[in-house]
Amino acid sequence: MALKCIIAILSLFICSHYSYTIHKNAEHQLAESESVLDTNGEILLKWRVDYTLRKIQFQIVVAEKGPAYNWFALGFSDRGKFNDSDVCLFWTDYRGNHHFEDMHADDNGRLVRDPKQDCDGFYLDEETQSIVFERFFDTCDNDDYIIEDGTVHVIWAHGNDKLFSSKGLSLSCTPSHSRGFIRVRLLTPMGSPKVGNAYHLRITNKNLKVPGGDTTYWCKVVKLPDFITKKVHHIIQFESTITQGNEGLVHHMEVFYCDSDPNKDIPLYEGNCFAPERPEITKTCSKVKAAWAMGAPPLTYPKEAGLPLGGPKANKYLMLEVHYNNPELRKDWVDSSGIALHITGQRRKFDAAIMELGLEYTDKMAIPGRQKAFPLTGYCIPQCTGVALPTDGIVVFGSQLHTHLTGIAVWTRHSRQGVELPYLNKDMHYSTHFQEIRILHQPVKVLPGDYLETTCVYNTEDKDNATVGGHAITDEMCVNYMHYYPATDLEVCKSAVSNAALENYFKFEHRWDNMSISYKNSPRNNYLSITPWTYLRANTLHALYTESPISMQCNKSDGSRFQGDWEGIPIPRIKLPLPAEQRICPDMYNGVDK
Repeated sequence: MALKCIIAILSLFICSHYSYTIHKNAEHQLAESESVLDTNGEILLKWRVDYTLRKIQFQIVVAEKGPAYNWFALGFSDRGKFNDSDVCLFWTDYRGNHHFEDMHADDNGRLVRDPKQDCDGFYLDEETQSIVFERFFDTCDNDDYIIEDGTVHVIWAHGNDKLFSSKGLSLSCTPSHSRGFIRVRLLTPMGSPKVGNAYHLRITNKNLKVPGGDTTYWCKVVKLPDFITKKVHHIIQFESTITQGNEGLVHHMEVFYCDSDPNKDIPLYEGNCFAPERPEITKTCSKVKAAWAMGAPPLTYPKEAGLPLGGPKANKYLMLEVHYNNPELRKDWVDSSGIALHITGQRRKFDAAIMELGLEYTDKMAIPGRQKAFPLTGYCIPQCTGVALPTDGIVVFGSQLHTHLTGIAVWTRHSRQGVELPYLNKDMHYSTHFQEIRILHQPVKVLPGDYLETTCVYNTEDKDNATVGGHAITDEMCVNYMHYYPATDLEVCKSAVSNAALENYFKFEHRWDNMSISYKNSPRNNYLSITPWTYLRANTLHALYTESPISMQCNKSDGSRFQGDWEGIPIPRIKLPLPAEQRICPDMYNGVDK
């Protein structure tokens, strides 16, 4: 008998910079979230995280008019692929008996039962047409996937096949409309400050006929209301507003401030973000004010801070960018989704601000072609934080990691006087298609003289030529947009390889490797002249970036640099790194009051 149900698994892992002590009779620390699984929004995934027990309870809910299944599998993989994935399977045999199994997929996507079964507390809730079960964050089972705090690729597949055994069931052979994956952040922080009275500024599309392509980035420029342009307000919260039924269509959204002359009018462009007819001036709409990705809860600022918006000295325009995911190529979608900003004229104690860490937006940096995991690191050196931050430092409460299309992992390390502190943010399964501003589990204090280094890892296996740094979507970036308070003059703390070191590198490639490099060419053209990217050439470039002096952007919000010579500075070194992370296994919870 076909069942309206879903299965899922969870094996979650907290990043190395979070530790939780296990106490008997401790008050449990809980966080709840939800996200849709399918494009039609008929299957809802809910989860409840118990940080005290390091355990998660899942509830999978199917809409009343949702599809029926004889089996449903849900699990996790590195990049949303079905092969080598970790899966929990619910299935009904041809006699009508129900089964629930912990399994994993082989290289071909065929399921194999795990010797150790780690899906606990399963039951079928017929009243809500949902499946409920529990799972420890880390089962310490080699067959189970360890999920870190950050982007999680959740795969799912279902079918009406009558089964006598689950062994050999193929997920990758399932029809495309019956399988897929989503990206979510499962370990969301607990609670958030309450927001009082605030004006709701809704920035949305209006009855947009979504193009029938697989992926669409839609941009819409809007003008701020007059009362916001006359007086600086504070954004104290923002959240998504999704057209009912389109929960699976709207993948992620961002609101950008147009960083242009206050008296400059920006065309009210509405169309494809990459269309050639998009006015050039709308590309100044690049300062992130709000960002949401599927599954993200509302983002609430700390009660003592808000992000400034408007006022007579600021430009009067914002731009909404919506990423639509339409794998079924439907042409009948109509959407009015967007982001709602909660704004108050009663400014809070501190202005929040955004600081850019990482690499300069420059073609001085490049990723060789045919690389599985090539790292680039940008530095915010102690000299910059020393001259730019106030004596009491700043409080970092949020972070948005950013690359373009080839980025696969991003993290920011934090050290003080050579001693490494917990990571400021880390996403080992980063995807450029899942960029959200994430509230940190614990605020981080950054003091003058602290050192921050942001590393991005890129995959260019499908490219022959170098991917060069720059603003275009086909170029690359490496940025951590760090959200903090109180606001300071420091807006950009980023680096690039020094000019002298880069010139010497190109001279070497020209003279000794016989590359057609010209000293009169731009770095971009010289990088593109290097081909093929052999193992030795890629390693030589990596050595250049990790061993050469750097050029610093220690910049104020007006674009000027803080006083000093920021060229040819040695890369700082972390003398005492964090110790290796210790895994916490379920058997360590023996005796804990559950």
